[in-house]
Amino acid sequence: MDKQLKKFRGIARFLKGNLHFLILALFAGMLNTAFNSLTPQIIRYTVDHIVDLGAAGNTRFLLYAALAVLASAAAAGFFTYLSNIWNAKGSEGFMKTMRDSLFRHIQRLPCSWHMKNKTGDIIQRCTNDVETIRSFLCTQLTEVIRIVFLILLYISIMFSMNARLSLIALAFIPFIIGYSAFFYSKISRRFLAADEAEGELTAKVQENLTGVRVVRAFGRESYETERFDEKNDTFASLWIKVGRLMSVYWGAGDLLTGIQIMTVLIAGTVFTVRGDISLGEFTAFVSYNASLAWPVRSLGRVLSNMSKAGVSIDRVNYILDSEEEPENDGGLKPPMDRDIEFKHVSFSYNGGHRVLDDVSFTAAAGTTVGILGGTGSGKSTLAALLDMLYTLPRDCGSIEIGGVEIRDIDRAYLRRNIGIVLQEPFLFSGTIHENIAAAYTGADEYEAVRSAARTASVDEAIEQFTEGYDTIVGERGVTLSGGQRQRVAIARMLVSGTPIKIFDDSLSAVDAETDMKIRKALSRETKGSTVILISHRITTLMHADKILVLDRGRLIESGTHDELCAMGGMYKRVYDIQTNIDETYLGESKEACDED
Repeated sequence: MDKQLKKFRGIARFLKGNLHFLILALFAGMLNTAFNSLTPQIIRYTVDHIVDLGAAGNTRFLLYAALAVLASAAAAGFFTYLSNIWNAKGSEGFMKTMRDSLFRHIQRLPCSWHMKNKTGDIIQRCTNDVETIRSFLCTQLTEVIRIVFLILLYISIMFSMNARLSLIALAFIPFIIGYSAFFYSKISRRFLAADEAEGELTAKVQENLTGVRVVRAFGRESYETERFDEKNDTFASLWIKVGRLMSVYWGAGDLLTGIQIMTVLIAGTVFTVRGDISLGEFTAFVSYNASLAWPVRSLGRVLSNMSKAGVSIDRVNYILDSEEEPENDGGLKPPMDRDIEFKHVSFSYNGGHRVLDDVSFTAAAGTTVGILGGTGSGKSTLAALLDMLYTLPRDCGSIEIGGVEIRDIDRAYLRRNIGIVLQEPFLFSGTIHENIAAAYTGADEYEAVRSAARTASVDEAIEQFTEGYDTIVGERGVTLSGGQRQRVAIARMLVSGTPIKIFDDSLSAVDAETDMKIRKALSRETKGSTVILISHRITTLMHADKILVLDRGRLIESGTHDELCAMGGMYKRVYDIQTNIDETYLGESKEACDED
C-alpha cells in the first residue's frame, strides 16, 4: 500500500496550480449530494401526511412538497454544473501540465534511451496512459470522496429513522466492498498485459506508416497486414479476458446487491406492519438504501480503475524516472574556432562491441578533414560524439576543442556552434522555408534562407514547385526526393553559421555533377570553418586538407589524397575501384551513344 501511495504522490505533483479547481469541484459535488438527500425526506413526510390526514386538505401540502422537490433538484443541478466545470478545468490543467513535463523530459533524454525504446510505445505512454491517470486522479478520486460523503450522510439519516433496519442494510456492505477489493487485487496484471499489448500495437502502426513507401515498393502489404493482425489479435484477446472477468464481477455484484435490497424490503415490511416505522419512513429508507447500492459498488469500480491507473503510473514513471542527459548549464563557453583533438577515443553502444577503438587525430582549426570507411567503421559515431549526441565515458579517452574537454563545455552552447547534416536528414512537416530557417537567429531571414539554398544547389528545384519556398514538405519531407531532402538539410545547417560543420555522408543521394557543384560552393561558404566530411565517395574527400581512413573502428591511415595514394593501402584500393567503375561506366555510356 505504501508503494502504491508513493507512486500516486509522485504523479500528484502535477496537480500544482490546478488543485483548487478540484477542491471546489469536490465541495460542489458534496452540496449536490446534500440537496439530493432532501428528496426522500420530502417524500417521507408527504406519504405520512396523506396517511394521517387522508385526501382532504392535501392539495396545498402536495403543492408545497412538489415545489420543495423542484427546488432541491434545481439546487442539486446547479451544483452539478459547477462541479463539472471546475473538475474540467482542474483535470485538463493537470493533463496539460503532465504532458508538458513528459514532453520536456523526453526532449532531454539521451539518444541511447531513444534507441532502446519504441516510438509507438512512447506515444502510447504519453497519451492513453496519461488519460487513464487523469481520469482516475481528477475525476474518479474526487468522485469516490463524494461517494464516501454520500454513504456517511445517508447512513446517518437511515440510523436516525431506524437503527435495526440500518444494521441489516449495512451488514452486506463489507461483503460487497471486500469482494471488490479482492477481485481487483487479482486483475491488475491483466491490465498491465493489455496496456503493453496496446503499446506494441501502436508501435507497429507507427512503424508501418513511417515505412509505407518501402512496404508498397516491396509488395509487403499482405505480410505487414498479417503481422498487424497477430498483434491486434493478441490485444483483443487480452481485453476479452479482462471483459470476461469483469462480467463475472458485475454479475456477482448484481446478485449481492439484489439480495441486500430484498432483505431490506422484507425486514422493512415487517417493521412497518409492526408499527416500528411509519410508511413514509419505510418509503424514504428504501429510497436511501437504493441510492447506496450504486455508490457502494462504484467503490469497486474505483478500485478497478485504481489498479489500472497504477499500471499507467508505472509506465509513465518509467519515462519520468529515466535519467536526463546532463545539460552542464554552468559549463565553459570557450571559443569554438579552435583545433579539435580526439585522444585515444574508444566507444561502444550499450556495452556492446567497440565501434571505435583507440582513435586519435587532430582537425586543425579552419581546415577540412575527410573521413572514409566502410559501413560500421565508426565514421558517424565520431560525428555523434563530437556533437555529444552520445556521452563519451571518462575512461574511454577524450575529445577537446581548443584544449578544453567537450564534457566541460556547456552542452547547449556546444551544439549551437556545431552544425551537422546526417545521411538521412530529418525534415519537419512545415514549409521548405521553415525547415531551412529552423536554425537561423539573425536578421534578414528571407535572404539568408535563399542564399543557403543556392549554395546547397537546391534553389532551382524549390522554385519549380508551385508554392516555391512555401511548399509543405510533408511528414519526414515526403514531398521531396532523397537528394532534395539532403540539400535542404545542408542549407539549414549553412544558415546557422556555425564555426564547426559536419557532413555525414550528406551528398550520397545526389549525382556526381551536383556533388561537384555543391562542393565548390561549400568550399567558398565554409572558408574559415572547421569542416568534417564523412563519405564513401572519394571524389567528395580528395580535396580535404587531411583524410582519415577507418576500418572496424580503428584509424588505419591518415594523410592527404596524394600521400594516401602513395601508401598503397586501403584508401588507394578504394580509389582505384571507384575510378575503374567510373571509367567503365563512362566507356559504356560513350559506346551506347555511338551506337545510337
